[in-house]
Amino acid sequence: MSTKEQYWKYSLITIILGLGIILFRQITPFLGGFLGALTIYILVRKQMIYLSTTRKMKRSIAATLITAEAILCFLVPLALVVWLAVINLQHLNLDPQTLIAPFEEAASIIKAKTGYNLLSGDILSYVISILPRIGQAVMGSISSFVVNMFVLVFVLYFMLISGKKMETYFNDILPFNDKNTQHVVSEINMIVRSNAIGIPLLAIIQGGVAMIGYWIFGAPNILLSGLFTCFASIIPMVGTSLVWIPIAVYMALIGNWLQALGLAAFGAIIISQLDNLIRFMIQKKMADIHPLITIFGVVIGLSIFGFMGIIFGPLLLSLFFLFVDMFKKGYLDGGRMTE
Repeated sequence: MSTKEQYWKYSLITIILGLGIILFRQITPFLGGFLGALTIYILVRKQMIYLSTTRKMKRSIAATLITAEAILCFLVPLALVVWLAVINLQHLNLDPQTLIAPFEEAASIIKAKTGYNLLSGDILSYVISILPRIGQAVMGSISSFVVNMFVLVFVLYFMLISGKKMETYFNDILPFNDKNTQHVVSEINMIVRSNAIGIPLLAIIQGGVAMIGYWIFGAPNILLSGLFTCFASIIPMVGTSLVWIPIAVYMALIGNWLQALGLAAFGAIIISQLDNLIRFMIQKKMADIHPLITIFGVVIGLSIFGFMGIIFGPLLLSLFFLFVDMFKKGYLDGGRMTE
């Protein structure tokens, strides 16, 4: 390759990288929509192939039907959950005192029994003043969520329309041979399907079982507590205990010792064991992912991708180890064999 050709090559690479960084910075607010569209595309890809190839349906019609299915099966339930959160956040913005009342009651009981005041006047006033701002911040993230849902639907439709061309293009530009390319694509499909189905299913099961326990033992605000339990199940290791332990402690402080002990036992024996058993059972059945990759992948992914990090965090970590293994087998082991 001549010097001029090398100049063209590296100049083009520099331009591609520079434009890529600029474009990535601009689409970052909509990254959740793009990742969500990719997730749903992987889940419904076989349906699209069946409708367009086997049933000979026009790709535009098939894409419209599958997009409508995604809206009904994925987005509508998610929107209902967000709507429930909005209703409760409106109460937080209008009357933050209602939220802090249980903490005041618990603090007064602790003060009466121990003489120690957990909530001084300054702390209480600060908490009351900051609660509406937290609610407003969450409401702002909800508006971002709505925008990302529109992006998701828009991107998903066109991914379905040009699915084969898109897959062929990306397979061609991956820096691997055919065997490794198929391995990488297969790994991405397995992990995305496992996390996209397994984690929400686990959250629904744990939230539903927890709501039964909250109802049996008379916990306050069963519906909201169950919703918090669903989201807490995403957090590795501690999970749902972030919800049912404080509720049990609060019930004990207000004098409901029997119900508090019953809820604590229910949480430790049933809710937490569901987290330990079902989480890894589902993911082990759908994709052979090491538990540590799932745990640390979720932690890493949430900080990088936001909510979609529960799916793409473990994927990112799994691909890292996959690429290291490919490098080892392709270069290090091969180098030793030739020595």
